[in-house]
Amino acid sequence: MMDELEEQTEAIAAGKKPTVAATSHQLAYNVIPGGWKPDADGYNEEEMKLVHETRKILHDPNLPIAATCVRVPVPIGHSESVLIETEKKISVGEARLVLGEAPGVMVEDDPYAKIYPTPLHVAGRDEVYVGRIRDDISSDRGLMLWMVSDNLRKGAALNAVQIAEHALDMGVL
Repeated sequence: MMDELEEQTEAIAAGKKPTVAATSHQLAYNVIPGGWKPDADGYNEEEMKLVHETRKILHDPNLPIAATCVRVPVPIGHSESVLIETEKKISVGEARLVLGEAPGVMVEDDPYAKIYPTPLHVAGRDEVYVGRIRDDISSDRGLMLWMVSDNLRKGAALNAVQIAEHALDMGVL
């Protein structure tokens, strides 16, 4: 798939129409909200894998989880926009502290200074980077955050679960 992305990028730069072969849509300069076969409910295998793995690791088969996977063609990196709802209210500052103490997690969170993780920034690193931590304006117990990791070193779904487990251990979920 990366070869096709490179070929399409080169074709566009040369003013030519890119060839679409391995995927259903042009990869270069595009975001694809799918790319996996949907099930009867419209969810794809990647989304359901995230749901099932998270429930299994957290030992809660009924944990409400909704996931949408989007293919953003970059050479390295998994990124997740995560919304969590806690049992009790936790402030953004508390969330930064809890996440900053989690093993393998780095908090880079100052959006006013344009400090937040990106796939290019985390390439070659083992840690999961978290930023854009903010209150969910639709829920008084919700937080939104942005997580990025190098998927060649660590899987994004596993990282999300490890962070959630740590938050559970700390009593904030």
